[in-house]
Amino acid sequence: MRPPATAETCWFAPGRVNLIGEHTDYNDGYVLPIALPLGVTAGVRVRADRRLVVVSANLPGQTVETSLADLVPGSVRGWGAYVVGVVWALRERGLELPGADVWVHGTVPRGAGLSSSAALECAVAAALNHRFELGLTRGELVDVACRAENDFVEMPSGTLDQSAAMLCTAGHAMFLDTRTGERRQIRLDLAAAGLRLVVIDTNAPHRLVDSEYAARRRDCERASGLLHLAALRDLADDQMEMTLARLPNETLRRRVRHVVTENARVLATVAALDDGRDPRDIGPLLTSSHVSLRDDYEVSCRELDIAVEAALEAGAYGARMTGGGFGGSAIALVDRGGVQRLVDHVQNRFTSAGLARPDLFAVTASDGARRKRTEFTRTRDGGSPR
Repeated sequence: MRPPATAETCWFAPGRVNLIGEHTDYNDGYVLPIALPLGVTAGVRVRADRRLVVVSANLPGQTVETSLADLVPGSVRGWGAYVVGVVWALRERGLELPGADVWVHGTVPRGAGLSSSAALECAVAAALNHRFELGLTRGELVDVACRAENDFVEMPSGTLDQSAAMLCTAGHAMFLDTRTGERRQIRLDLAAAGLRLVVIDTNAPHRLVDSEYAARRRDCERASGLLHLAALRDLADDQMEMTLARLPNETLRRRVRHVVTENARVLATVAALDDGRDPRDIGPLLTSSHVSLRDDYEVSCRELDIAVEAALEAGAYGARMTGGGFGGSAIALVDRGGVQRLVDHVQNRFTSAGLARPDLFAVTASDGARRKRTEFTRTRDGGSPR
């Protein structure tokens, strides 16, 4: 398929960093993400033959093409499933498309735990919604993107990533109640406090992430069932220790302990930011979150642990893994003047441990999905934004 010189509409959706609130979203809990400056741009053009043709500037020569009539979960695998799944999810809502050419280009590092997949889903969903005048709200687009990932790609994730990609605003972290959908933008001006939030992409490939993620979710569902709770969100922090004794094994007790204490850490972080306290005060909450993810939820790995340890040794006020775990990225809260020291120390620790050097970069809280005036230039294999 030879792409045209321009797409008819282009939308950008960002990746995300979750400041705190990991593995709470599918337990009806609280999350506090920010949107990244990095993300995915999707360009769309109408076609009238009820076919979907997808190309990626990041993967030259790889074209995904299918008939809209053939869309069923599992019919497309790999990166293309996230795009095709969005079209399938729209159809499941009763919204039929005549066909489309879709071009995508991403700047989020793949496999870094910064939610490149949700950025892809949301960029495509927003572009299709705009071009075909579907009239869906941002909240409804979150539902479409989640349905694509959960039911078409068959990855049992929560709503955190897609919500961040669609709903965050610049200069803020988004406090989201994943049960009610209520959200509030929390001012996060780290620069004014002389701070930077640094992402440490460990370049560690996700190990068993799909199966282990699903296993954690099953553990939580089993525990909430045994405790006669709608979700672990309903277990209060001050009730936890007494309640844990009712569970049959230590694994379930650890899973519950993480979810309950992580929800409490999110609320404490929000309270600190709402009160105008020095953002440095949230550092210990970030570090405590990592310890809980490492020991109770058991989703960390050697690279993530070294990244957090090294960041703290270099003077970070707090550090934690972010994302699903088993690889990917960590974040560190550090003084502006201490960024280079942190970068050097973390990279040296990785080298000493015989590991590939990680990539480190500072990030700011950015806006969620937005329309771009970008055109897609013609190339032999695909398109790239001009």
